[in-house]
Formats: sequence, C-alpha cells, structure tokens
Amino acid sequence: MSWIGRDDALSALGIKPQTLYAYVSRGLIASKPDADDPRASLYSSADIEVLLKRRRSGRGRQAIARAAISWGEPVMETAITTVRGGKLIYRGRDAIRLSADATLEETAAILWDAGPLPTPRNLQTVVSGAGGKERALTFLATRAASDLPILLRSQAALSAEGADLLLGFCTAITGAGGRGFFHQRLARHWNLSPAGVDLLRRALVLVADHELNPSTFAARVAASTGAPLAACALAGCATLTGPLHGEASAQALSYLRSALQTDPATALAELTARGERIPALGHTLYPAGDPRAAALLRKLKPGADLQRAIRAAETAAGDVANIDMALAALTVQLCLPDDAPFLIFASGRMVGWIAHALEQRASNRIIRPRANYTGSQIRSAL
Repeated sequence: MSWIGRDDALSALGIKPQTLYAYVSRGLIASKPDADDPRASLYSSADIEVLLKRRRSGRGRQAIARAAISWGEPVMETAITTVRGGKLIYRGRDAIRLSADATLEETAAILWDAGPLPTPRNLQTVVSGAGGKERALTFLATRAASDLPILLRSQAALSAEGADLLLGFCTAITGAGGRGFFHQRLARHWNLSPAGVDLLRRALVLVADHELNPSTFAARVAASTGAPLAACALAGCATLTGPLHGEASAQALSYLRSALQTDPATALAELTARGERIPALGHTLYPAGDPRAAALLRKLKPGADLQRAIRAAETAAGDVANIDMALAALTVQLCLPDDAPFLIFASGRMVGWIAHALEQRASNRIIRPRANYTGSQIRSAL
C-alpha cells in the first residue's frame, strides 16, 4: 500500500485540510501516523485515486452503476457485517476479539441473530467423493434438490435448518460422522495438536463473513428467489471455487511451498517469469493491512523460513499479507493437505452465506439489476 503526506494529498485532490480530515473521518481515505514524524499523518494514495476517478467519471446514473458493481458505493443494506476503520465487525462486535474464544457455532448464533443453535436433526450421512471439496459440494447440491424453499418459513425453522446444514457440511468434508464443535471434528480429521485445534477455531471465526463479497452476493441472489437454504449456500460455495476468490489461498500456498523448497528470491523470480502477480497481498477494504491475517499470523508464529517467505513477498509487492496468505501459512505450518485453505474458508463462510440468506429472505425482495446494453443496434427492415 502506497502512502503520501498531507501536502501531496491536498495537492492531488485540490482541497483544503478540513475537507481532507472530513474524508478520513467518513472512511473515504485511510490514514496512519508518519513513522518519521509522530505529529504528522500519511494518507492512502489508492483511496485518493478512487476519489479522483469518481470525480473524473462524474456522478451520472451509468457512472454510479459502474462504480457500485466493483468495490464502489454500497448497493444494499445489511445488519450482519461491515468493515469500519480497518476493523471487521460482526453485528457490532469486533471479529478479531470474538475469534479469541468463540466457536464457529457461537459465531453463527450471532450472525444469524438467533439464540443458541438448536440440536440438528442431521443423521450425518456420509456422501461419496474423492476429497473434502467434492464431497462438500455434492452434499449441498443433494440438499438443494430436496429441501424446502425458504419463503414463508419462520426464522426458528430456518435457523434449525442452518445448524443442520453446518453439521452436514462438516460430515461431508471429513467423510465421517462424529461429535463436538465444527473445529474439533475438523481438527480430528487432520490430526492436529491442541495448539492446532485452537488455531483452526480462530481461522473459522475470522472467515465467517466479510460483507458483500462475490460468494455472499451469489448466496443473496439465490435467497432473493426463495431458493432452499442449501441452494443459497451452494451458490456461495460454487462462486468460492473461482481463482480470484476462495482459491486465492491456493496460489499463496504454491508460492510458500516453492519458497521453502528453494528460497524466496527464486520463488518470486519464477512468478515474475510466468507473468504472475505475487498472490495474497493487500486488500481494498484494508489499506493499513488485513486485521484477520495479522491476528491469525500473530497466533500462528510462523517458523523462521516461513516468516522469511512472507516478508520477502511483502517487500517485493510493497504490501502486507491478507487472509489468503495467512491461511496458506497455517496450512504449511500445521502440515495440512493442499485443499485445507479452501475447506477452512468454505466452512467458516457457510455461516455467513446462511446469515445473508436469512436476511435477504426477510426483505422479501428479489435481486434483479438491469444491464446496460452495449451490443449492436436494432437493424431497420429493408
């Protein structure tokens, strides 16, 4: 992340100091103390560029629509999650603090705005599949084909079904039934130590929700049609399989393994030779750094070689690790399988998909935006 001083920020925007401070207070421009002068502040050049682009594009209807579809203005209301001042907030609670001792199930009760989760009815039938990812998607698809639509059903009934889906999702990933919290069952599947069990619990809570990301938006679109809760989660999980979303940590894992096998400089040079960007660094919503990654890496305490690999990537890119890099580092340090980052992400985010599906159902509104046609004009009859 690039930072500039106050005078440069004022010059770039052509504004007075009080306007700059107003932008900071409204969350439009991130700021941080200047390490060389504690009395001064630095300002995010990326945020300033966004404001300049918005000014140049004007605020016509088409410009607003284009901006809203990609990291732009908010397009819908939610009481579930937000990012404010560099903090991730779950219904008014700091997600980082919550991850210190909460389970995924307790986080679900918060995000679903429900009481303690009811005892699921799931009989823990194990679905077939070559791996956890395949079994998880198969489980959701099977349930989506047979479960009831979410319309005209009570919050209590849907919360019970959500708990049931969460239990079944864990069974699908592990390929076996069992007792205990989600993180305990998954930890047993991966033979983790007590310290590893706690790290897994923290990771699941930290990725439980993240505002209106692509997979969550997909889940809300499905929910707006009244689709079954499992279908909403399936829409989210299918979207998560994209390399620009949930599979980003796989790219980070590949880099870390290469850096550990050779050295960071060689691994970075190989990325450059292939024309690939250094993965899992920076985040648009966190100009000062992803707090989820910082919290997880702080508890993980990566080994010296792993730490060097992460630091080398950060130095080369001029940015800091995000949650995808942290999940990749967790996978390396705990000797987890290569699909672990995706499975952890999908498991935690199941809670968020269900939360947003429940909220969208309550709004009783279908999500149906209009497209701006840019194709050929209608031809007149000869």
